[in-house]
Amino acid sequence: MKWYSLKSPDILEKLDTSRIHGLTDEQAHQRLEKYGPNELAKEEREPAWKMLLKSFKEPLIVILLIAISLALASAAYDFFVSGDQGHAMASVYEAVAIVLIVIINSGLTFHQTRSAQKSLDALSDMRQHHMKVLRNSNWISVSASHLVPGDIVNVKSGDFIEGDLRWLKTAELQIDESHLTGESDAIQKTIDVMPEDTELGDRVNMGYSGSMVVNGNGIGVVVATGMATELGKISGLMQSVENQKTPIEKSVHGLSKKLMIIAAVIIAITIGYDLVKQLIQVGSISMDSIGGISATAIAIAVASIPDAMPVVLSIVLTIGAKMMASQKGLVKSLSSVETLGSTTYIASDKTGTLTKNEMAVTRFLANGKVYNVEGNGYTPIGEFIRDDGEDTDSHDYQRFLEVAVLNNEAEIKPDDKQNWRPFGNPTDVSLVVLAAKEHIQRADLLADKGERNIDIVRIFPFDSTRKMMTVVIKENGRYYSLTKGAPDVIKPLTKYALIDGQQVAIDLAAENIEETMLTFANDALRTISITQREITKEEALNASSADLERDLTFLGLVGIIDPPREEVKAAVYKLSQAAVNVVMITGDHAMTAKAIARQLGIIQSDDARVITGRDLEDMSDAQLADVVLNTRVYARVTPEHKQRIIKQLQEHDQVIAMTGDGINDAPALKAADIGIAMGINGTEVTKDAADLILLDDKFTTIEKSVESGRTIFANILNFMRHELTTNVAEVLSLLLGVFLITSSIGNVTEVTPTLTALMVLWVNMVSDSLPSFALGYDEAESDVMNQKPRDAQKSILADGMLRRVLFRGGVMGAMVFLAFVWAASQGLSVAQSQTIAFLTLVFGQLWHVYDARSVKTLFDRNPFSNSRLTLAVGFAATSSILVTLIPFFNKVMGTAPLSMTMYLIIIVVSAIPTFVISGVKKMISNKRDSELSESLQFDRE
Repeated sequence: MKWYSLKSPDILEKLDTSRIHGLTDEQAHQRLEKYGPNELAKEEREPAWKMLLKSFKEPLIVILLIAISLALASAAYDFFVSGDQGHAMASVYEAVAIVLIVIINSGLTFHQTRSAQKSLDALSDMRQHHMKVLRNSNWISVSASHLVPGDIVNVKSGDFIEGDLRWLKTAELQIDESHLTGESDAIQKTIDVMPEDTELGDRVNMGYSGSMVVNGNGIGVVVATGMATELGKISGLMQSVENQKTPIEKSVHGLSKKLMIIAAVIIAITIGYDLVKQLIQVGSISMDSIGGISATAIAIAVASIPDAMPVVLSIVLTIGAKMMASQKGLVKSLSSVETLGSTTYIASDKTGTLTKNEMAVTRFLANGKVYNVEGNGYTPIGEFIRDDGEDTDSHDYQRFLEVAVLNNEAEIKPDDKQNWRPFGNPTDVSLVVLAAKEHIQRADLLADKGERNIDIVRIFPFDSTRKMMTVVIKENGRYYSLTKGAPDVIKPLTKYALIDGQQVAIDLAAENIEETMLTFANDALRTISITQREITKEEALNASSADLERDLTFLGLVGIIDPPREEVKAAVYKLSQAAVNVVMITGDHAMTAKAIARQLGIIQSDDARVITGRDLEDMSDAQLADVVLNTRVYARVTPEHKQRIIKQLQEHDQVIAMTGDGINDAPALKAADIGIAMGINGTEVTKDAADLILLDDKFTTIEKSVESGRTIFANILNFMRHELTTNVAEVLSLLLGVFLITSSIGNVTEVTPTLTALMVLWVNMVSDSLPSFALGYDEAESDVMNQKPRDAQKSILADGMLRRVLFRGGVMGAMVFLAFVWAASQGLSVAQSQTIAFLTLVFGQLWHVYDARSVKTLFDRNPFSNSRLTLAVGFAATSSILVTLIPFFNKVMGTAPLSMTMYLIIIVVSAIPTFVISGVKKMISNKRDSELSESLQFDRE
């Protein structure tokens, strides 16, 4: 129902209520049962058991569950059939170890999912509020949750509005709706009927749930409660928005599926090949051979899966989250940490995000001269600088400022932390701050009972009909009426102007005033005229506002705006250098939005296109898709529009970060790839919907977070490159044993795996994972903010990473296999041969981690610049040697002690592939750089 387009009597009739008596208790009770409590519906949460079970469906976990089944089956056979208790216990140890890995991975996934959603709990605060309601002809206080359609409510300054209202009576009523519409200034409310096509922000005869009364009072009738309110619609939008998977989640999920398929194929081929080989060689398949084949299959299953990848990923993202927190960025969703690194568009609300949400006078005209005002916000510090560069004389604007604060009921006060806080209408507050910068305060003027002896005689408050405010004062025995208001209203009432200290006919100053007004308007400044008139005592005491508000003397004009945050312009420039586009999406007016965007460098020309909410309504999705990539400013938009814009950008495969602070931003924050909320001035709803909260409310923190996100993703790629290389080496060493060892070598039979499953688990979870954790602390390798965002659609194995993983993993795997074969040929035991292969793999990947740190070579980074990595490598190396010396691990893992000479040989020989490959690559790189340098030198000559 378009209540704003109906007349008051029609509304009361439709709602079956009375302006005089209100609802009866019986009516209120019936409607409460019909419409329900005035509360927002809470998002239905998935049961904990479902969330836990879902974590076991991950592809990597499925393969590990298969490995557990094989291990348990092998143990059962050995226990109850063959009687090989030693082999049975080894299989049990393998199963237990893999179960622990599954529990850790699934537990972490469950914990993250369980704690990620807080949704709309903050909106339930409305239950704590009450409203003054007319029931049974009496005004009573009613809990906000018991408000029903048809209730007649009375509000005053400071009250919260707890339902959607249609105003029936207003007296200087001004409402702050910035949380809903994005407009910084309070909105003057009326009872006038509005056209049906009036946009939300222009429906001045309505009051909306969640708004606050900042001035005056009013009586309205409740037309909607709970989910039927505009706030409820936003709540519904939030609940209908599906959480977006981050780029890294998509990449890892896709990789996991591929690894699961590859692992399943390899296991099937291995088992099939071994069975056929046994059948051909022996003519039958014994249970003992099946046990050996199962051991190899379990080892391959474990080797095929980067078991620690989910854990390491979570830890590296946690490290990144801590890095961001140190830069005032609080991350709520770990998987969203790296999303900023691939962000291509930052869609930002204007009010409170790009601007301060603090109305301030930035320019003014007084005594015929234009001044620029330094300083922003409510702090009364700042200089006045003349536009023409001449010296400033305070006498030129003294009277202008005095009139501005005398005709004013706002004030500013310092809080306990000496931060200045506003009280009153935002426009009036800006005038108070302006005058305070010259140490002119209303209280001081009225308290001075000396020669001037100023007193307030009468006040005619601002109203929507006159669009003016007038105060009558007595000063030094003379009477003056002081009037301020919109210039277009004041202009026909003005007879004189104060120019260079002289009162002249307005015609002589009109051209200068008009030019100044036009200049201010082009800068999207809201203008207020300040005037005075000397009157008689009789007029002062008895004249009407209409009689007083004529023959005025123009004193000056102020230009007011919600100023941009000082740091934003530089941040926008840095983001543009990083190929990240900043888009302004606001509920404010198009002219204001365009001016702010121009000042901040979001748009480069005054001819840049601005799309309004009405334009969006007229556009099809296809039409919006054609212009969305090149549009930087959207104005007068609703929450639905914001979501539509984000969706269209996502349809173009863009990664979107959405910032905001108001309730109206919350659905868009949730729909975006990453939502960013303001921590200081943001609403609780917005913070709950966000993935990243700016603790300092500074846009520059976003720019720093983008850099951190790119660094974090680079570190994630490094550790994944390292882990996958190790997995390739493990699988290849095992497969080479299966396909190339066709008969016994010394004490090693043809079904003996190159590595035991627990050896593989040790490598994956200890000697491989600990250094991978440490890679999360690496600093950026190069100037990441001069690079383009990574393509979120690309596989993490793109750009040569797959080739590098396969080549280095292949070389390492071949080396592990050769070490195993050499040890077996020397007559060493099975345990010793597998131990040599195990340590060759351990130290091979520990050397390789230094190569994995760089997209270039290990020679391009200081190996000791990451102290945590040095410690991790040292611990992994020491502990891996210890598990070959301690009897318990000899029994569980199948390791055996070696001589000191053998340990040293393994350490040195395992380093050869990494140093040789990196050395060759470094020489090729140096040669290429040299040829390029020579080519550039030749071009210059």
